[in-house]
Amino acid sequence: MKLPRSLDNPISIFGGIMAVVSLAIILFLFIFSLITNEGGAYSGLVTFIFAPAFLILGLILIPLGVYFRIRRRKRKGEAARENWRVLDLNKVKHRKALLTFLLISLFLVFISSIGSYEAYHFTESNEFCGEMCHTVMAPEYTTYQNSPHARVKCVECHVGEGATWYVQSKLSGLYQVYSVLAKKYPQPIATPVHSLRPARETCEQCHWPEKFYPNQLVKEKHFLADSANTEWDIHLRMLVSSEDKTKGLAEGIHWHINPDVKVDYMDASDDREELPWVRYINLATGDTIVYTDSENPPDEELLAKGEVRQMDCIDCHNRPSHVYLTPQDFTNQKLATNQIPKSLPYIKQIAMDIMFSEVFESADTAKIIIRDRIESFYEEEHPEIFARQKAQIDQAVKGLIAAFSNNIFPYMQASWDAYPDHIGHKVYNGCFRCHNDRHTSEDGRVISMDCNLCHTILQQGTPGEYEVAQFDESLEFKHPVKLRGGYKVGLCADCHRYLY
Repeated sequence: MKLPRSLDNPISIFGGIMAVVSLAIILFLFIFSLITNEGGAYSGLVTFIFAPAFLILGLILIPLGVYFRIRRRKRKGEAARENWRVLDLNKVKHRKALLTFLLISLFLVFISSIGSYEAYHFTESNEFCGEMCHTVMAPEYTTYQNSPHARVKCVECHVGEGATWYVQSKLSGLYQVYSVLAKKYPQPIATPVHSLRPARETCEQCHWPEKFYPNQLVKEKHFLADSANTEWDIHLRMLVSSEDKTKGLAEGIHWHINPDVKVDYMDASDDREELPWVRYINLATGDTIVYTDSENPPDEELLAKGEVRQMDCIDCHNRPSHVYLTPQDFTNQKLATNQIPKSLPYIKQIAMDIMFSEVFESADTAKIIIRDRIESFYEEEHPEIFARQKAQIDQAVKGLIAAFSNNIFPYMQASWDAYPDHIGHKVYNGCFRCHNDRHTSEDGRVISMDCNLCHTILQQGTPGEYEVAQFDESLEFKHPVKLRGGYKVGLCADCHRYLY
């Protein structure tokens, strides 16, 4: 079949070559991925986004070249066909041309449909979210893979169901791509507390509020920074909900999201770390109580213009997937699993000294510093341990570097210190943002910081010397290290944020 002469121009020819090559690349990569079951973020990007974009551009260039050629001929005064071509199906030549055009069009539509479908799923994949901007997103992607939600797709929490939020996420993604290319991204990446979808539309699709698990047993292992790395265990019964499951959310920690109760607050710091104003509303009776922080009361501007936010899951569970463990916690975990030998004297102490005294400029320098500090500590101060337990020292170095690499990211300045976790109260104020005995109402009621509101202590102490509670009772917390003035003088985070 002879092609029209108008196609004989550089733009149309270039467009045709681009379209054919792009189609060949798409088919090759698609078939290759099916046969080998291999691929990745960049392969998907080429197969379903870049190559189809060039295919469409090539197809657009073909008629564009024809248009410019005809317009150029007219300007020169050369003859150009102005009448529309007549399609006569009685002629075999016309029927073949129409059939060829339809088959090619159907093939392109079919390929485009598959490409669009695969492009949609590719942009919704974890690899697209975490690996495309691998340097910038490495902290979030790494911590996500080590989190309790590692098998939940990123988009199920960050986007959720529905076309509206999908479009919003892709539009915001365009600016994020620009920020990465232009290197305008902040370090660390700020938590998008003001643009997250409400938890009832995401979290509660899996975590049904009325069917929360009842009270749970939590066992924690801690190791002291002494010569023996003394183990200190504490077993807690977390009062998640009511003792009697028929009472639902009438009691316990999850009382805050009881459907018959509404808890509102105002944020003074724009990061939800300081909550000087809290309001409780009983939706069944209409009773309302307003609490204000007696030491840091809300100012007039906040009361007049501040946003009143209804408390939901994310206000406490603000790090459900991207969990940055503190140096104390990730070292304790490695000691508990013996990836850092707990029989190696002083290892907890030197590990904490390194984590809290050094400024790491990069991950590579951190590895060097960790190794040098640990080896020099034992070689210079405890040569007998260095000579006798060198293999354990090497194992400790390897374990601490692995823990560091999964939780601290110097380039992005991302770590436990950049992202406070609102669950608990030891390292961050968390619960104590409201439950601090300072939030009082006009009639004298107080938001209590009584430990037993959220948990009871069933057992605590060192192995073999445990203090155990009687049935259905709670022990009084015993701090493993004696403190001047006792542990009730201030908030836990006053010391534990930067001490061990």
